[in-house]
Amino acid sequence: MALLETDHDHQHQSTKPKMHVAVLPNLGMGHIIPLFELAKRLVVFDHDIHISFLLINTDEDNSAARDQYLYSTALPPSLDVVDMPPINVSDIVRDDMLILTRICVIVEESLKSLKSVLIELGKPEALVIDLFCTGAFKICSELSIPVYSFYSPSTAFLTFSLYIPTLDREVEGEFVDLPEPISIPGCSPIRLDDLLDEVRDRKNNQYKLFYLHMSRLPQATGILVNTWEDFEPVPLKAIREHSFFLQLPTPPIYPVGPLIKQDESMSSSDEECLTWMDNQPVDSVLFIALGSGGTLTTGQLLEMAWGLEMSQQKFIWVLRKPDDADASSTFFNVGSDVNDPKSYLPEGFLEKTHGVGLVVKSWATQVAILRHPSTGGFLSHCGWNSTLESITHGVPIIAWPLYAEQKMNAAMLTEEIGVAVKPVKVPGETVVKREEISRVVKLLMESEEGEIIRGRVKKLRDSARRAVDIGGSSYNSLSCLIEKWKNESGEP
Repeated sequence: MALLETDHDHQHQSTKPKMHVAVLPNLGMGHIIPLFELAKRLVVFDHDIHISFLLINTDEDNSAARDQYLYSTALPPSLDVVDMPPINVSDIVRDDMLILTRICVIVEESLKSLKSVLIELGKPEALVIDLFCTGAFKICSELSIPVYSFYSPSTAFLTFSLYIPTLDREVEGEFVDLPEPISIPGCSPIRLDDLLDEVRDRKNNQYKLFYLHMSRLPQATGILVNTWEDFEPVPLKAIREHSFFLQLPTPPIYPVGPLIKQDESMSSSDEECLTWMDNQPVDSVLFIALGSGGTLTTGQLLEMAWGLEMSQQKFIWVLRKPDDADASSTFFNVGSDVNDPKSYLPEGFLEKTHGVGLVVKSWATQVAILRHPSTGGFLSHCGWNSTLESITHGVPIIAWPLYAEQKMNAAMLTEEIGVAVKPVKVPGETVVKREEISRVVKLLMESEEGEIIRGRVKKLRDSARRAVDIGGSSYNSLSCLIEKWKNESGEP
């Protein structure tokens, strides 16, 4: 096999760092971002660590957003992006495959080269993997490399994932047909309506794959979670103290978050957007963005447009072409869909909202917008990365979950943490109506209740900053992990 190309080989020839750790995400942006932020934090945190960030590649890679994110700024020394040998997707993927099946099939194919990649890298002292890369456990046991799982969703969802094998064993029919919510030991029950799509049909291949990967979690030497102690105290306590999780046994848990995207490169439309925001009052703009893969149906997009206009609130709306079949239709081509909002927005909408709102096509610099003082709310799909970004920047949320575990996140954010509001769909309706959209937007942006929620989220913002600062809970957790790696590799 040809020598793997890395971006910084020349920097490592004279002085080889003492400790080498490899990091392996799957190919979704929502998984690449937190793992890349972890990789950056590790090399900045401890200059004696060298990270190889392994990138799964396919012959149809067209994720403009991924490449822009990874390569737009200079990488820190001691962090190499290593391309795995590309795989031919057309041989293994069918058009009718659901999103998780597609990810898992591509990852499994890519892992066939993992052993030779790790040997060529000189056998790193540890490998940190994404939750759908558990095929690495077997490969690494042959090489005597300890494997750590990086769990990119919430800790609450981790408790559900660890509970799935028990649920699978104890429940005969479908989980959605159970008479009452699912009770996870030591945690809040999960409403059946909020269950993720992947577990709603146990005969489907998606369920089998989800079950397979989650059932392997106890094989990890440790589990890193993208959270912090004060944000999810209940599920963290359950995992550490409840007899159910202790008996699994659950590996040691390391809360190392919030790990969020720090900076993004700016396009000219981003610059225009931020210039417009500079002229708006503090906390006055609602930001609407549904994640790297999220899309609305045609009917829902029309209701959203008129609801925003009715609310008379200022907004920035990142808009994608509607898709009536798939709420995650842009997952695999983030940032590269081409569309003309005039062709699908209701007639007159852009004229009526001129000066009040700003429509941005496909993609916007989310971090810069959430960080901006004029942003006062975020209508979000409640993906975990977006949730952490919103809270870290002190912005309350209107929960609009679409797929994956987003409904469970939305329930937690609204009912337990109290940093979000959720629009209500009229029973029997397929869309949330414009009057309801207008109501929740006004509630968040200009009511007393909205102010209380905003106050709560700003307290959590401060707690997130303390967690990652020197001496904070996540800082200390990462310290312990690095110490463990060094001890295991026999370093002084």
